[in-house]
Amino acid sequence: MGTCMRTCFSLVCRNFQNSRTMASLKDKLITPIAQPATKPNSKVTVVGVGQVGMACAISILERGLCDELALVDVLEDKLKGEMMDLQHGSLFLKTHKIVADKDYSVTANSKVVVVTAGVRQQEGESRLDLVQRNVNVFKFIIPQVVKYSPDCIILVVSNPVDILTYVTWKLSGLPKHRVIGSGCNLDSARFRFLMAEKLGIHPSSCHGWILGEHGDSSVAVWSGVNVAGVSLQELNPAMGTDNDPEGWKQVHKQVVDSAYEVIKLKGYTNWAIGLSVADLLETILKNLCRVHPVSTMVKGMYGIENEVFLSLPCVLGSVGLTSVINQKLKDREVAQLQNSATTLWNVQKDLRDL
Repeated sequence: MGTCMRTCFSLVCRNFQNSRTMASLKDKLITPIAQPATKPNSKVTVVGVGQVGMACAISILERGLCDELALVDVLEDKLKGEMMDLQHGSLFLKTHKIVADKDYSVTANSKVVVVTAGVRQQEGESRLDLVQRNVNVFKFIIPQVVKYSPDCIILVVSNPVDILTYVTWKLSGLPKHRVIGSGCNLDSARFRFLMAEKLGIHPSSCHGWILGEHGDSSVAVWSGVNVAGVSLQELNPAMGTDNDPEGWKQVHKQVVDSAYEVIKLKGYTNWAIGLSVADLLETILKNLCRVHPVSTMVKGMYGIENEVFLSLPCVLGSVGLTSVINQKLKDREVAQLQNSATTLWNVQKDLRDL
């Protein structure tokens, strides 16, 4: 071999060895075959990393419902800390990617956006004033959500949830089937738990519904309470009335008061809300078509004439809220539902800047 050829061969060998030396460990370990997916299939965003937002986040992660979880808040240090804390538990989770930022671009391509952010009621503040302050917060949040995820479903958890679901619907411009309030999903779970405790059975075997407002004017549908298809009101016709010797009406009062009691004891309520939200998301993301008592537009139903959002039994799936179950309510229950709608409308009608 001539001198020139030997020199060229040596240079080639050295260049090859240098390229191997310069390659990263990742390059040495992995041989690419195809480009990985650039968009998530089942991304979920949680807006607000307070106690409720983080309870939602951990409940969603524990169920393995999404392939990417995004967190958004204005408190940058807390936001980063919560993200890191969750990321460090990735080994125990089935979610590939957990991200966070105060910039809403991090939420892009979300399938579902869970809104838990909002301001708390101050001492002496009216309900209308509280809602109006939350409207001002939502006027920033909702357009940002829709900008980056125009095809998303928005699940509103912030309170007062029924009115803020209406606000979200107005601000987002989304069709009503893609704006859902968590509504009475948790109230109904509490109802079933408390009744099941009295009967000595598991809550999943005790069926009952709380409808209407997520709040003081909610409606307990005593006519529909059953165990294994057996109507409890047929066994006790006075069930849920003031004349009931067993005092079952007190169970509904406990449902209404339970959040206040938990807040009094520990300062806030979050775990049950997180579990309830994850249950709703599982139905949506897996297209299970299960029925949940969630907040939806009820104008034209049960004689309600105003544009209010209340909880009714709704079928949820991958496109959002697909239908409402027409329950055969008793006249007394219909009247209570109409009263619930009026209660909300009296606050909602005076809202500004929508």
